[in-house]
Amino acid sequence: MKRLAGFVILCLSFIVSPAQQQPQALGLCLENYEYPFPVQYINLTIQTQPLKMAFMDLRPANANGKTVLLLHGKNFNGAYWRQTAHALADKGFRVIMPDQVGFGKSSKPTAIQYSFQLLARNTKALLDTLQITKVAVLGHSMGGMVATRFTLMYPDMVEKFILENPIGLEDWKLKVPYQPIEAWYQSELKQDYNSIKKYQLENYYGGHWNPAYDEWVNLLAGWTLSPEYNRIAWNSALTYDMIFTQPVCYEFEHIKVPTLLIIGQRDRTALGKAQTSEEARKTLGNYPNLGKQTRDKIKGSKLVELENVGHLPHIEAFDRFIAPLLKFLQS
Repeated sequence: MKRLAGFVILCLSFIVSPAQQQPQALGLCLENYEYPFPVQYINLTIQTQPLKMAFMDLRPANANGKTVLLLHGKNFNGAYWRQTAHALADKGFRVIMPDQVGFGKSSKPTAIQYSFQLLARNTKALLDTLQITKVAVLGHSMGGMVATRFTLMYPDMVEKFILENPIGLEDWKLKVPYQPIEAWYQSELKQDYNSIKKYQLENYYGGHWNPAYDEWVNLLAGWTLSPEYNRIAWNSALTYDMIFTQPVCYEFEHIKVPTLLIIGQRDRTALGKAQTSEEARKTLGNYPNLGKQTRDKIKGSKLVELENVGHLPHIEAFDRFIAPLLKFLQS
């Protein structure tokens, strides 16, 4: 895989306010949505396609010499790390927040074979471009699967490893029937504001909604109003297939770096719940059990269980999330 590293300067047009309560059409690469920090790009050539990978690089006023890499989930992008990044920078950490290819402000390929190895290599290409050789890696949701693969592939680069309500702690293939990419695609084409909010309300927040969560619904719902939504939906379908077919849960025992698990106990996220039986559905996404199982797989890891918190601790219960994170990073 050939990579051409180079920077393209900041995104130019910003018209969507994060406080906005109703979605409006968003561009293919969120051209009309403002990120909290300046956005830069590296150029990548992947499977013969020239693509761009967006990232934010927040440098602290009083650097402590450490860097934290924040990896976003599937239904999100680097912008949702806003508060976390500020808190880390205040303590002297440099914070790198990429948008993986296919997500956020990064390119949406017309055709690509996604894998977690690919996303991990792209992430390393970014760090190489920035001449960063050591990082603490924090992955949320799908980002936890990327973080796991990155840590397994590049253990010498990872000083500390943090998982925040990651998906991939179980192998859904054991209970959920496989569906082709075309089926995921058709499902994505049917998405709208109401269906997206309903999913997040039930799976992420356990029925407890806060207006602050609207921003993360609007980002997805705004894409469904885009004239290029077919392309966005196809990339989403491809990454669903990647997540479903490439579990990382069998390899946690090979993680040898200091590890922290931060697990909201109300979370019930699991891929393919709607495609399985009601009986099997009740057993999927049991994060209180999955957190303990994963702690036991990663030798010496620490588990922080956040009661009455769902899939997004850093959004839903920031103070309870950031305290153990900073303690772990500063120890």
